[in-house]
Amino acid sequence: MLKPLHLLTLKAVVHSASFALAARDLGYTASAISQQISALEKETGLVLFEREAHGIRPTAAAHRLVDLSTHVLAAMDDLDHQVQELATGATGRLRLGSFPTADVRLVPSALSALVESHPRARIQLEEGEPEELITALSHGDLDVALVFEYGLSPRQWPGGLTRHDLLREDLVLLRARDSGLSGQLSQLSEARWITSREDTAGARSFIRLCAAVGFEAAVAFRSNNYDVVRQLVSAGLGVAVVPALGHVPGDGIEATRVTQRSAHRTVMALHRSGNSNPLLPAVLRCLRRAVPVGEPYLHPAYAE
Repeated sequence: MLKPLHLLTLKAVVHSASFALAARDLGYTASAISQQISALEKETGLVLFEREAHGIRPTAAAHRLVDLSTHVLAAMDDLDHQVQELATGATGRLRLGSFPTADVRLVPSALSALVESHPRARIQLEEGEPEELITALSHGDLDVALVFEYGLSPRQWPGGLTRHDLLREDLVLLRARDSGLSGQLSQLSEARWITSREDTAGARSFIRLCAAVGFEAAVAFRSNNYDVVRQLVSAGLGVAVVPALGHVPGDGIEATRVTQRSAHRTVMALHRSGNSNPLLPAVLRCLRRAVPVGEPYLHPAYAE
């Protein structure tokens, strides 16, 4: 099989009509160039140069072989360029999984920056709850998963995953403005409550928060959609505790930070420890930079 290196050497020698000049241009010794040409002549069965007393003369076969190899060498050069771009993350694919609240507050800014810096890369986004995302991550269907962990409902993540904390959210008590209700959780044992679905980390955290101040909450409505929760609160249908990313200040709602110990949620990015995707460092950097800075109730977990 013909070697691209030998064809490149042939092209250089034909153009310069000199082993010495070709060697200088290619960074080899003249002896190495001569050996490569001899190997090509043996491989093809062609006489490529006439050796003369004061130099060499390319044969018609050499000129024809250079012409025939032009497209092949161009394709090899393009392949080398494509491989380099793939290796550096300029092209390639990254699959990101995220939960709904982060999809609203973090992901758009992060993906915008990633697409701007890697315009030819393919970026895919999948939405799900942490349990779904971790399964997909472990099976190799995702490269990165944005997940969360409540301080009062800690999780044990599967082995083989690397964790990057992005931010810590305070938990925020929401009530309708002018409702006259206290901003202290301990004073709301008789309130009507709105919280997330049963058996979710948010619901378990809420139960433990209330238990810590001595009551069991009367839950009237449940939704995992914080837009729905805020609308219900604004309508005076109950009070709620939500993580900071789920709180959007509005005229109809009053918010107070819950001060109990471990009343927070940590948002993190997870990936398989052995994942060598060259886009991985870039997406992690973009996710860190997407964390809001200077907003109440939100605390970045790093310093750029």
